[in-house]
Amino acid sequence: MIWDWNYTVEILPVLAQASIVTIEATLLSFAIALVLGLVLALLRTSGSYVGWLTSAFVELVRSTPLLIQIFFLFFVLPRLGIVLDAFVAGIIALSLHYGCYCSEVYRAGLEAVPRGQWEACTALNLSTWSMFKRIILPQAIPPIVPALGNYLVALFKDTPLLSAIAVLELVQTAKVLGSDNFRYTEPMTIVGLTFLVLSLVSAAGIRWLEKRLNRRSVR
Repeated sequence: MIWDWNYTVEILPVLAQASIVTIEATLLSFAIALVLGLVLALLRTSGSYVGWLTSAFVELVRSTPLLIQIFFLFFVLPRLGIVLDAFVAGIIALSLHYGCYCSEVYRAGLEAVPRGQWEACTALNLSTWSMFKRIILPQAIPPIVPALGNYLVALFKDTPLLSAIAVLELVQTAKVLGSDNFRYTEPMTIVGLTFLVLSLVSAAGIRWLEKRLNRRSVR
């Protein structure tokens, strides 16, 4: 038989449990990447050595493969005395990698804010916190939501790379099930459909958020 429904029903709970690991890795990594990306973007706007060093770090991370970064954190750092759990190493790698990409998106959003807005904040003697919270970020964030959303979907589809360090996420679990029973059709098909559905749900959520922020900015 090409498709065994009994086997499908048997493996569904196992794959559902593994999907939770995938979703947790995605959400945790992206939440950290959003915050890290904003911090990096703000540091890059400074004209000091901090800005130069931040730019060098961002370019270094963006110019090297994510898989190499995962291997470095999990296999190389222990030689320096820093031992990380596989899941933690994966979260850090995903967060750093996509945080650097998000920083470029944030930087583009910040640079798109009219210069007059920055000058007005200075003229009103607003604190840095008030300036970004009340004036700059509300104008910079809405236009870049689609780009950030694209990185969310891309990060979600990159979580299978964690299987390289034995994290039992969705794809790794499907591979184990397939090797145990020599049936790959059912688990891999279910995994592909799961990624498709969750990616479409994420995209729909991003579009909803974009429309909501645009309506708020119009008001």
